[in-house]
Amino acid sequence: MSRYPRDLRGHGATPPDARWPGGARIAISLVLNYEEGGENCLLHGDAASEAFLSEIVGAQPWPGQRHWNMESLYDYGARAGFWRLHRLFSRLRLPVTVFGVATALARSPEQLTAMQAAHWEIASHGLKWIEHKDMPEAEERAAIAAAIRLLQEVTGARPRGWYTGRCSINTLRLTAEEGGFDWISDSYSDDLPYWLDLSDRAQLVIPYTLDANDMRFATPQGFNTGDDFFRYLRDSFDALYAEGTEGAAKMMSVGLHCRLVGHPGRVQGLRRFLDYASGHEGVWFATRGQIAAHWAAEHPHQPRLRPSALTREDFIARFGGVFEHSPWVAERAFALELGPAHDSAAGMHNALARAFRAASRDARLGVLKAHPDLAGKLAAARNLTEASSSEQASAGLDALTEAERRQFATLNAAYTARHGFPFIIAVRAHSKAAILAAFESRLAADSATEFDTACREVEHIALLRLKDMLP
Repeated sequence: MSRYPRDLRGHGATPPDARWPGGARIAISLVLNYEEGGENCLLHGDAASEAFLSEIVGAQPWPGQRHWNMESLYDYGARAGFWRLHRLFSRLRLPVTVFGVATALARSPEQLTAMQAAHWEIASHGLKWIEHKDMPEAEERAAIAAAIRLLQEVTGARPRGWYTGRCSINTLRLTAEEGGFDWISDSYSDDLPYWLDLSDRAQLVIPYTLDANDMRFATPQGFNTGDDFFRYLRDSFDALYAEGTEGAAKMMSVGLHCRLVGHPGRVQGLRRFLDYASGHEGVWFATRGQIAAHWAAEHPHQPRLRPSALTREDFIARFGGVFEHSPWVAERAFALELGPAHDSAAGMHNALARAFRAASRDARLGVLKAHPDLAGKLAAARNLTEASSSEQASAGLDALTEAERRQFATLNAAYTARHGFPFIIAVRAHSKAAILAAFESRLAADSATEFDTACREVEHIALLRLKDMLP
C-alpha cells in the first residue's frame, strides 16, 4: 500500500464562506515574533552562534564562539524595535498575537509586562529559537512540553496557540497530539483555517505566512525598503479584500520581527499599511485566538469518511460496488498512491477510474456485462442492486406502460445482439425520452465506438454514486 500524506486538495474549488464577525470582508492577523534572547548562542548552551534572519549578509554559525555583532543585532530587537512596534500598535489600538519563544520572554520581563498590559495574545514559539529538523522525535516532544511549562511560569497562563517556525517533519503532529492547543500555525498551505484530522482528534490549523513577512528584509530578492514592504502588503490586502466582496472572505497574516521591521527605515512601511487597511470598511483585525474561536463556532470539525485511511477490507466493502458487481476495481484502486486528495467524490472517482482504465479490454467488458438491462427482467423482478434500482427509478423506468416496457425489451435485445453488452447510460442525468433517443442513436454505432461510449457512461455512473457517498 502506498499512501501520500500531503493534502493538495484543501478546501477545494469552493472554500467555505468564513462569515467573519460583522460581515467583514477580510480578517487580518498581526503577528509579532519575539525571539530575541532565545536564539542560538553559547550563553544559551548552544554549540554555535546564530546565523538566521539578521542584517549580516551570508552569516554563518561560529562553532564554539560568541558572535558579538549577531548578538547585538538581536539585542536591538528587544531594546529598541519592540518598543517602537509597541507604541505603534498601542496608538492604533490593534490586537496582536505574539509568537513568543519561551526562553526569550523569560529574559525580557519588561517587554512581557507591556504585552500583557496591552492584552496581546501570547502564543508559544517553542522553547528556543533553533532548528528542529534534526531533533529526534522524543527530544522534540520533550522540548514542546518544556516550552509550555516555561511560558506558563513566566506569563501565568498556559499558551493556547503554537508556532515553531524552524520545525521538523514531526512538529505539526507532535503539537497536535499534545492536545492543549486551540490553534497551530506551522503551515503555510492556505488562506483560511482548516481542520487537521488525527487518529483520535481534530486540530485547528491557522496557516501563517512567509511572504507577507518582514523576514524578507533579510533574505535575497526580498524587501529593500519600507515602501517595498508596504506595496506588497497593500497588494496582498487588495486581492484578498476583493475576494471578500465576492462572498469568499479570507484571512491575511502579517509576520513581523522586532529586530527587522522595528528599524526606523522600515517601520514606516508597516505604518502606512496599517493606516491603509484601517481605512477600509469590513476589515476585522483579530488575534489568532479570536480567529480560532470564530472558526470553531462557525465551521466546527465535521467527522467525515476518509477513504485513504481505510483498511483494505473496509475500502473494498465500501467501494466495491461502485463499478457494478466489480469489486476488483476497488481492489486495484486501493493499491494506488492514495492520500487526502482522494477523500472526496472527485478524488475517489479519479482513483477508481484509473484502475478501470488501466485494466484489459476483457476486464472492462466484464464490467459492462455486469450492468443490468434498462427496465429489464431484473428490474421487473425487483432484483437490481440498491444503486441500480434507485437510478432507474429516478428516470421513471420503474413505472413504464406496457407499451414502453415492450419498447425497452426490443431495444435491449437488439443492442446486446449487436454490441455484445447491455446498453449503459447514466440514467440520472437523462429523462426517459432522452434515454430512448440515445438508445436509438447508439444502437446504430459501430461496436468499437460504442464500447468506449459505454465505458465513459460506466465512469459517469460511478461518479454519481460516489457523490452520494462522499462530500
